[in-house]
Amino acid sequence: MANIKSAKKRVEVIKKKTLRNKMIKSNLKTVVKKAEAEPTAENVTFAIKRVDQACAKGIMHKNKAARKKSQLAKKLNAAK
Repeated sequence: MANIKSAKKRVEVIKKKTLRNKMIKSNLKTVVKKAEAEPTAENVTFAIKRVDQACAKGIMHKNKAARKKSQLAKKLNAAK
């Protein structure tokens, strides 16, 4: 454990951020799996919204987000 006050604070802040990121990633995976299993318009649009949010928060790279959105759109079009 760190001895310096600022280092202790950084450890606590990182814990909070890690927890937030983990929560968002977990929810994102769940929503995307649901959209891929059952590609309805509402499932896919909700999944795309979550992908955009993860990208905006810096949890997912913008190219990966674009690729995932494209894959979801393809599955939706194929299901129609």
